[in-house]
Parts: sequence; structure tokens; C-alpha cells
Amino acid sequence: MLASLLGFTAVAALLTVSPGPDFAVVLRTALGSGRRAALCSAFGIAAGCFVWGLAGAVGLTAMLAASQVAYDVLRVAGALYLMWLGVQALRSARRTRAGRGTARPAGEPAAEEVRQTPLRAFRTGLLTNVLNPKVGVVYMSLLPQFIPHGASVIATTLLLVAVHAVLGVLWLGGIAVAVHRARGIFQRPRVRRWLDQATGGVLLALGAAVGYETAR
Repeated sequence: MLASLLGFTAVAALLTVSPGPDFAVVLRTALGSGRRAALCSAFGIAAGCFVWGLAGAVGLTAMLAASQVAYDVLRVAGALYLMWLGVQALRSARRTRAGRGTARPAGEPAAEEVRQTPLRAFRTGLLTNVLNPKVGVVYMSLLPQFIPHGASVIATTLLLVAVHAVLGVLWLGGIAVAVHRARGIFQRPRVRRWLDQATGGVLLALGAAVGYETAR
């Protein structure tokens, strides 16, 4: 069991640090709403991992993979959600440009960013993960390889997912803390505008890529 756990930890670490929607969402939340909201977003993503882990353990992920229609519906929903987040980021960049001459205390978010409460940030992270069927497919193909023969499928699955979730919270939480500590730089209008444009473009591109795969 220990060997399986160590092997999965190594693989999960590589998956965790790979750039993707989770990274972009946490970065965007940290820029717009601060460290606390970004950490809540990371916990939401971790909760999404448990949703997919439990779904895989009871066979729902296999059913999703077997049904092309269900898979495409979920993927389209995920694509639209990512693109909506991207549009929000680009709108924020536009507002930063329009209001660059308006001074506000350092580190204080704009009015539209205050509404990103910890609960809303958690929900954003959760939906980002749950609406990404690739997570379920990866779990379905990866987790069984690390479940020893004779071990409880559900218990072992939850243990492996917990490892992945902890790694994710540590990695994404580290990003949130780093952005918070450098908030003096990131809150400069020009830097903030560029980062909003970059994260917005990345989210739009990720959503478009998911939608393109569905269309094929």
C-alpha cells in the first residue's frame, strides 16, 4: 500500500503543477479578491476532486465516459463557464484602463471585486473542477492502477484523492500567498491590467479548446 501511495503522490504532484484552469482561476481570484478568497477557491477545487473521486468509486465516471452525449454536455458547460470567467477578467482589465486615473488605497480592491466573497470564490473553484470532465476521465484511468488488490475501492480512492487535494491546496495556496505578498506590484494599474488580460485570454483559450474538442 505504501508503495502505491508514494507512486501516486509522485504522479499527482506532476498533475498538480501542470498549468490549467485551476491555476488561472486561483490567480485571477488572488488578483481580484485577495488571499482569503483565493484560498477558498483552492479549497473549492479540492472539493471538486472529491466529487469526481466519489463518482469514480461508484461508477458514475465510467457511465459518463460511456455516454458521449452526457460527456459532451458537461464539457460544453465547462467550456462556457471558463469562457465566462475569461470575459470577466477582460472586462476587469477594461475597467482598470478606464479608471486608471482614479486613486484608491493600496491593496484595496475595486467595487466589483469586493463581491467576490469567500463563499463565491469556493463555488467558482468547485464549478471549475466539477465542470471539467477530463478530471473524471483522468481519475477513472489513473486511480485503479494504484489501488492494491483486495483493498477497499472507496476507502483507497478517497485516500488517493485526499493526497491529490492536499497537493493542490498547497500548490494553489502557495500561489495565492505569493500574489498577496507581491500585491503592491500586482495592484499597479498597468501590471494589473496586463495580468487580467493574460488570465482572461488563457481562460478564453482553455474554454475554446474544450469546446473545439467537443465539436470534433
